[in-house]
Amino acid sequence: MTTTSEPTKPDTAIDSEPIQIVRVSVPKRSARSELRAIKIVWRRELIRFANDRIRIVTMLVQPFMYLFVLGAGLQGLSKAGTHGVDFKTFIYPGILCMVVMFTAMFSAASIVWDREFGFLREMMVAPVRRSSIVIGKCLGVATVASGQGLIVLAIAGLVHVPYNVGLIFGVLGLQLLLAFAIAAFGLAVAIRIKQMQSFMGVMQMVVMPMYFISGAMFPASGLPGWLTVLNRLDPLAYAVDPMRRLVFSHLNISPVARHVLDPGLTWWGWHVPALLEAGVVFGLGVILLSVAIWEFSASE
Repeated sequence: MTTTSEPTKPDTAIDSEPIQIVRVSVPKRSARSELRAIKIVWRRELIRFANDRIRIVTMLVQPFMYLFVLGAGLQGLSKAGTHGVDFKTFIYPGILCMVVMFTAMFSAASIVWDREFGFLREMMVAPVRRSSIVIGKCLGVATVASGQGLIVLAIAGLVHVPYNVGLIFGVLGLQLLLAFAIAAFGLAVAIRIKQMQSFMGVMQMVVMPMYFISGAMFPASGLPGWLTVLNRLDPLAYAVDPMRRLVFSHLNISPVARHVLDPGLTWWGWHVPALLEAGVVFGLGVILLSVAIWEFSASE
C-alpha cells in the first residue's frame, strides 16, 4: 500500500503588512542652533564644576598657601623693600591672577577626559559646527575660572585691600579677560593631547614658569636684563600689571612705595597703558581661540 503526500507549498509566511520606514531628519544649521549648542556646552561646564565640590575646595588651597603662608613668612624678610606695605597686599593681585589661571587650565583639561571616555566623539557628530563646541567650552571654562577668582576677591579685606565698587568690577573684568585667554590656550593645547598625564606635564612645564616670570611675586622693575626680556614676553604679565595698578590705586600708601612696588611695564622706556595691556590679553585670547577651533576642526 502506497501513500501519496500532497506537495508542500513553499513557506510564504511573509508579513503582508507594508514596512514602515522611519525617516530621520537632521535640522538645518542656523545661527539659533549654533547659539543653542554653545549654551549647552557652556552650561555643561558649569554643572560639572558645581557638582564637584572637592575640586572647588582643592583649587583654592594653593592660592591661600601662597597668600597667607608664603606672604606671612616673607613679610619680615621683605619689610624693608616694601616700604611699610604688607607683603600679602603686594602679592594679592598676582594671587587673583593665579587662581584664575590654574582653574582655567585644569578646567580645559576636561576635554582630554571627554576624549578618553568617548563623550567628545558624541559631541563631534552632533549637527553643529565644531567651532560652536570650542566656543562653548571656552566660555564655560572662563566662567568657572572667574567664579573661582570671585571667591579670592571676597577676602580682599583680610589683606588690607578695601571693598570698593570700582575696584571689584575692574578686577572682575580683568579676571574675565585672563580666564578667556588662558581657557583658549588650555584648549589649544588639550585638543592635541590624548592622555591626561601628558597634559599635566605640559601644564607644569608652561604654567608655573609663566606665573613666576610674570612679576606676580616681585616688581617688574630693576630686574636682570634676561629676566626683563622674559617678563615682557610673558602674556600673564599683561594681566598681573593692570591688576596691580587697579588694586594699588585704591591703597593709601606713600609715593615711594607706589613707585617701587607698582612701577608698571615699559617698552623701551615707554609705560604701557593699562587699557593696552588688557587689549593684549584679549587679542591673545582671540588668536588662541582661533587656533583651538582650527585644530578641533581638523581633528578626526
